[in-house]
Amino acid sequence: MKSSLLIAVAALALAAACSPAKQDQAAAPSGRTAIRFATDWKAEAEQGGFYEALAEGEYAKRGLDVKIVQGGPGVNVPQLLAAGAVDMGVGSNAFIVLNMVQQGVPVKAVSAVFQKDPQVLLAHPDTGVNTLADLKGHPILLGDASVTGFWVWLKAKYGFTDDQVRKYAFNNGPFLADKRAAQQGYVTSEPYTIEKEAHLKPVVFLLADNGYPGYANMLLAPDSLTDRNPAAVKAFVEATAKGWSDYLNGDPKPADALILKDNPEMTQDVLDQARAKLKSYSIVEGGDAKTAGVGAMTDAQWKAFFDMASGQGVFPKTLDYKKGYSLQFLPSPPPAK
Repeated sequence: MKSSLLIAVAALALAAACSPAKQDQAAAPSGRTAIRFATDWKAEAEQGGFYEALAEGEYAKRGLDVKIVQGGPGVNVPQLLAAGAVDMGVGSNAFIVLNMVQQGVPVKAVSAVFQKDPQVLLAHPDTGVNTLADLKGHPILLGDASVTGFWVWLKAKYGFTDDQVRKYAFNNGPFLADKRAAQQGYVTSEPYTIEKEAHLKPVVFLLADNGYPGYANMLLAPDSLTDRNPAAVKAFVEATAKGWSDYLNGDPKPADALILKDNPEMTQDVLDQARAKLKSYSIVEGGDAKTAGVGAMTDAQWKAFFDMASGQGVFPKTLDYKKGYSLQFLPSPPPAK
């Protein structure tokens, strides 16, 4: 699930003046700054705060005319940003951000909606697998992006080996057929789907709760936008933070209505359980967001992620990873209670 880690740098050669994003900005009928915002998957609760901000007019209040551009299989948000086809977008995980730095793509993360990456490994119950460490030697179903992503952390921390990897084609069938197998997923998605369809309650290991340091669901903005209109970027970050707070703690119905309209395959029960998981696992409001507010990022957390990834040879230790993010657009922390 989610977009590929590979970025086609050749997209940078496309003429920015011909991009849809530039045309939309020039022709915004409202007089507000037009922002085409690309998500990394079809409309779902994991994007609820964006839809809530749109439905409640939080973007419009701040002078923005926002259009959410739905993602899906094969959609590469960094490539769309590099080509100028959209103005801002979602960065699924921290590897994507540092890949852009390594490949010279002038795009930065300006906010981290998910303080915890929702990636999980799922195992069968009653098989003696009670911790992540117990999965050593077990077959593990992983997508290609995961093998070059969080798998490097799992190998380093638990001594897992590449011969454990099995191809994951985003189908639960192979996992269900093999009681020794484990499978990747999102805490808000696959555990519920498996329980609902197969009447099996899997053992769920949230990687973030076991030390995995990466942010997820980040707001990405190209340097051209942050340089040209920093006020619009800050307004987008602030409106998004308000939307997520309202979606999780207020009435989610405005967002859910837009999600169901954009993605007719979605159902209300899936939205409800995913929202509940986002809250119970503190995906959005945990970590530094507890004190600094929704979207918080810190130099320390980025350094922890880079040290892990570079230590495993994913990135050179000389990479200037700080080029991949900016803290200047984050909202002011909420007042102490």
